[in-house]
Amino acid sequence: MGLRLADIGPKLVLASHNQGKLREIAELLAPFGIEAVPASAFGLAEPVETEDSFAGNALLKARFAAAGSGLPALADDSGLCVEALGGAPGVYTADWAETPEGRDWMLAMGKVEEKLQAMGPDVSRRAAFHCTLALVWPDGREALFEGQVAGSLVWPPRGDRGFGYDPVFVPEGYRETFGEMDPEAKHAISHRAMAFAKLKAALGA
Repeated sequence: MGLRLADIGPKLVLASHNQGKLREIAELLAPFGIEAVPASAFGLAEPVETEDSFAGNALLKARFAAAGSGLPALADDSGLCVEALGGAPGVYTADWAETPEGRDWMLAMGKVEEKLQAMGPDVSRRAAFHCTLALVWPDGREALFEGQVAGSLVWPPRGDRGFGYDPVFVPEGYRETFGEMDPEAKHAISHRAMAFAKLKAALGA
């Protein structure tokens, strides 16, 4: 792809208003000396996610932030895909948590569990977290990087680390949920980390 760290520069915009994502992405970028500035620092609103794929929504957000800030922008679109639910909630992962008072992730986790339980005791609890990173420059250059981690769902939720559906997701080969894991351990295997590994490889890092 021919990207270099110098192509990004010392600063980029993180096209997200999700504090959990902002924290994780900033930590993943820190070793490269790249300052991650949230879109809110530029007074940018969060665009409506109108696409039906992770890549489409990631590009939509990154393009908006790059145009509004004049800096390279990195957007993440990610979600939980549950096998027995036909891949749902998928790109609508955050929508399942929406309430008039804001996002309620316990409510979202409960919705998934309720649907699984309604399918009987032998239902598959296989699931995967997907992540697509979109890197967009103000001059129109774009790049996509995707990552995935497979696992299974548990109930009740366990752990108060991470965010979103982390407390009910046990990655394949582990016993702890993402919500119980030390952040460094999660960063080493998460869907976001897998996407970042591809970004790093493209940058020659």
